[in-house]
Amino acid sequence: MGITVNVTLGDSGDPDNRAYATTVPQLLNAGVNVIVGAASSGVSKLFIDEVVAADTLMISPANTAPEFTDWEDNDLYWRTAPSDLLQGEVLGNLIASDGVVNLGIIYLNDAYGTGLEAQLTETFEAANGTIVASESYNAGDTTFDAQISSVMAQNPDAIALITFEEATTIIPALDAAGFDTGSLYFVDGNLSNYGDEFDAGLLEGSKGTQPGPDLGDDFRGELNDVWTAAGNDELEDWNYAAESYDAVMLSALAALAADSVDGPDMAAKMQEVSGGTGGGEKVSDFAEAAQIIVDGGVVDYDGPSGPISFDENGDPTEATIGIFEYDGNNELVRQN
Repeated sequence: MGITVNVTLGDSGDPDNRAYATTVPQLLNAGVNVIVGAASSGVSKLFIDEVVAADTLMISPANTAPEFTDWEDNDLYWRTAPSDLLQGEVLGNLIASDGVVNLGIIYLNDAYGTGLEAQLTETFEAANGTIVASESYNAGDTTFDAQISSVMAQNPDAIALITFEEATTIIPALDAAGFDTGSLYFVDGNLSNYGDEFDAGLLEGSKGTQPGPDLGDDFRGELNDVWTAAGNDELEDWNYAAESYDAVMLSALAALAADSVDGPDMAAKMQEVSGGTGGGEKVSDFAEAAQIIVDGGVVDYDGPSGPISFDENGDPTEATIGIFEYDGNNELVRQN
């Protein structure tokens, strides 16, 4: 098909361990044409300018911070995950529709957390709800007693946790403080199947939001087969799996359409191959899409994450936000 994709793996880490400070220069010095990542908005924010200065295409499957929409990126930054302006709106309306009047929030003080907290607050208050307390913490914090005490003192009906893995510490601490852990709301950063990590029923009734469609069994199976064939344990967390897959496919199709692996050339084709411009033929299979391009046609790629249709800012204009609820086994059940 005229294109070969080689993968170089690197750990972007988090703002605390700063793994990206070593990884990104190594990737750029190795001459990679596309950087897929980082997963965390807070991490991408710290190295995006370095990638842009190197005229390298960057596409994240999981960055949701609203500020990336207007970032000065020379059109080199793209993302297959929607802005948290959408997730925050869905989450705020969900909480209000559940009858919550007084809401507490505990959130991570970074680009991801502050952006999502702001949109959640705006939406919930527009629905006549009241944010009785909103407490932040910093990356690397390991104790959250002050935040929990402050929020609990306001007697909220529910608490929204805008966190990453810190949720595994915050949840039992809230339980120990006497809060009903069936009245929690989660976001994509911490929405996970906790299974027997907590006592049975601890999270039953709690809900959360996660960008992305309901993945079919075929895609899950194929992805799991590839993952386990590489010597890994079976996948349990599917967050942003489809968006990651589509980030790679769109980058490769843009390179093929541009007949170039130079960052600006590929970037100039990203909107077209996603269907944002060009009126191309809709396809969901990479090989079929590649053949159309080789034959001189234009494609509109719709992958497992759904229609992307990038806008001029590199944001997807079409997205699905799933709503989930925890069952008695602390496992997620999709509600829509």
